[in-house]
Amino acid sequence: MPLSPPPDRQLLHSRDIDLRGYQREDGLFDIEAHLVDTKSYDFENMDRGLIPSGEPVHGMWIRLTIDQDLVIQACEATMDYTPYTICPGAAPNFARLAGLKIGPGFNRAVNERVGGVHGCTHLREVLAQMATVAYQTLTVIRRKKEAAQRAEPGQALHRPPIVGTCLAYAPDSPVTAHRWPEWAASQQAERDAT
Repeated sequence: MPLSPPPDRQLLHSRDIDLRGYQREDGLFDIEAHLVDTKSYDFENMDRGLIPSGEPVHGMWIRLTIDQDLVIQACEATMDYTPYTICPGAAPNFARLAGLKIGPGFNRAVNERVGGVHGCTHLREVLAQMATVAYQTLTVIRRKKEAAQRAEPGQALHRPPIVGTCLAYAPDSPVTAHRWPEWAASQQAERDAT
């Protein structure tokens, strides 16, 4: 369902972000993002001179290589278009993300390593989206791992970190009750009562 019809308006700025998740032959996974900003008008820029309408102001790529546990093995960034000649100097700093695990506290850890003057605002912002794409990319892997854990007798199951993160995965939702009956609110209340 589309949004409600807007009043008459003029497009000034577009940001397109393309996110992809790949499984590699070596067992690792690549999560890639391509960010492009354009304006609908010509404008003067300090370093580039006239930037015509439709020419990218920002054109940036970033790749996270992760393992099955969502630990970043490598990070590579590159910048085809930037508003200033100094901007590409931030790209190599994103290699500092190697070793981080995508999960709780990820955005804070990213800011500690490539925040402020050490990074690029636009690439940092897209990393949060890349984290959710990483989860989506590894869905089939996580489900197989979960099924194997359930099949092992006496295996202690851990509450999936996604429970409680949105309406569909609320502890009392039918989705949670179906996927993780042992972590549904009614089951948890029974365990807590004993």
